[in-house]
Amino acid sequence: MPNHLVGSLSPYLLQHAHNPVDWHPWGEAAMAKAKAEQKPIFLSIGYSACHWCHVMERESFENPAVAEVLNAHFVSIKVDREERPDLDDLYMDAVQAMTGRGGWPMSVWLTPDLEPFYGGTYFPPEPRGGMPGFIPLLTRIAEVWREDRAGVVTQAGKLAAELQRQAAVEPGDGLPDASVFEAAFQQLRQGFDARWGGFGPAPKFPQAMAVELILARGTVEDRAMALRTLDAMREGGMYDHLGGGFARYSVDGQWLVPHFEKMLYDNAQLAACYLAAFQATGEVRYGQVARETLDYLLRDLRGPQGGFHSSEDADSEGEEGKFYLFTPAEVREALGEADGARFCAAFGITEPGNFEHGHSVVHRFSCPAGVGLAEKEDRALRDKLRLWRDRRVRPGKDDKVLTAWNGLTLSALARGFQVLGDPRYLEAARECATFLRRELWPEGHLLRVWRQGQAHTRGFLEDHAAVVEGLVDLYEAGFDPAWLRWAETLAESLLARFQDPAEGGFFSTEADQKDLIFRQKPGFDNALPSGNTLAARALLRLSRHLQREDFRQAAEGALRCFTPWLQRAPRAFLGMLSALDLALREPVEVAISGDPEHPKMRDLLAEVHRRHLPGRVLSVSEDQFLPLHEDRVASGEGPLVFVCRGRTCARPVSTPEDLAALLY
Repeated sequence: MPNHLVGSLSPYLLQHAHNPVDWHPWGEAAMAKAKAEQKPIFLSIGYSACHWCHVMERESFENPAVAEVLNAHFVSIKVDREERPDLDDLYMDAVQAMTGRGGWPMSVWLTPDLEPFYGGTYFPPEPRGGMPGFIPLLTRIAEVWREDRAGVVTQAGKLAAELQRQAAVEPGDGLPDASVFEAAFQQLRQGFDARWGGFGPAPKFPQAMAVELILARGTVEDRAMALRTLDAMREGGMYDHLGGGFARYSVDGQWLVPHFEKMLYDNAQLAACYLAAFQATGEVRYGQVARETLDYLLRDLRGPQGGFHSSEDADSEGEEGKFYLFTPAEVREALGEADGARFCAAFGITEPGNFEHGHSVVHRFSCPAGVGLAEKEDRALRDKLRLWRDRRVRPGKDDKVLTAWNGLTLSALARGFQVLGDPRYLEAARECATFLRRELWPEGHLLRVWRQGQAHTRGFLEDHAAVVEGLVDLYEAGFDPAWLRWAETLAESLLARFQDPAEGGFFSTEADQKDLIFRQKPGFDNALPSGNTLAARALLRLSRHLQREDFRQAAEGALRCFTPWLQRAPRAFLGMLSALDLALREPVEVAISGDPEHPKMRDLLAEVHRRHLPGRVLSVSEDQFLPLHEDRVASGEGPLVFVCRGRTCARPVSTPEDLAALLY
């Protein structure tokens, strides 16, 4: 018999719809049941591509003995963390406060009033390796609830109050000065792995925000850290050398063995990061990684309607990484004896293997000198082996469309067109933005989730902010002012729904959200930039296009709000530090007046696009309706370029050579 998840749209919830556990989706019905029966809530939060979520489902949630205890003593609720990041953030803070660590699957026990009183992550059915068994733990929690409910409720109330106190943000008096950047770089230097790149020990996660901040403000020595990290990631097994794109993280310090799930948000951010490195250095390899990553998104994560799906699983056919691993015999079967042997030598595929059961993760680390393949042959053999691999059973895909993640992807595609010049990326960006406006903007209210023709869940701060920035990037790629106007409308909605007018900054949820014990003001940057980071960045960039002082003030208000935290723990706010860099940096405005299709326009734009100019503003218009083009008209001979730094503007120029002299 299916449980109450059977009508859900979330692929993660549907994975549990036929468990013997009497699962409920988060909502009024489950909460009313908990209050009516005076049972505690068992809240399980995870996501579709999560390997250990699958393990706990197989071991525990499909186990009739576990289901019997859960169904008798608890109201069990499943939440897809990607649909409800607000719940995930709130209860992850609770789990970390109670246990000192967090992760997914997240397991939290709540009172009927939604206050947490016990938590953890993965639990095996019986005690194992120092971990408590799930059945004994459930039995004990049910016993304590039965015998000392009042005590449990009291402690839960105290924990909820303490979480709210810790979540409070006291704003600073002004913006931090440039010393916070040096403090952040010093922490990054201390954690840098000089041999393999990356910041910190295994497991190693890609840190696009660290690299982008270093490229924008770091010293020559700091840049070497960032570039070593990018090179090691592209050489290791975390990068998919056949299909493009990156896995979630490396389980070792060498970037060799990945955790194989591939997330849209990682790949969008990393594509943008490698594009910035290509601009900053001119090294072709960084542009190639960006191109292959964007091509992966177009080929494997793009839906037919124009939106991008959320992730691909780590597992296929019940085995982690099975889709991505090879033996030498398989490579020879796909490529032939001679080409197969040379490919194995170049990409580290050996008889002993570097993974389980004699299988190898494809990588470039162990390629001996002189064994590497020529560029054309390298690409041809990788493509041929990818097509052979595509005959395998693919990992499961979470095909829901998330607004915030598509906003990040919109930015990556628009920047990809600017830097690499491939029109497919601009077309895909336009179709993505059109999809978001058509499907996730009904009646002027942005929604978070779309799947199978249905959109639901009110958009959060991060959804509004990521799309605003994506639209700014799309305008700077194709110069259709309609995207700037939609960005302006979205930004106004963001201020109305999420801004804290008293203390500054932005809440993650709207004021009338009734299923939260309190509102949070997200600032820490994790795998994704925080909502306040995204909002500050988007509003600053949009304010410079539209000359909207209220947008600038709101963005700087968010930065002031977190000034004490930026000064105390800069390493935890690398994305927000990039937004601060944008606020403090003298902006470079490039306004080109003239027909976007004029023959001279391409060379002028190429001069801008090839340079790494953090925070630059780029606008093209043949009329004077946008603020940056007021009283600025093209000459009779073609486009004119107006370059301003801060409040100082140079004389207009019309040739790429003269423009280059101004873009120092």
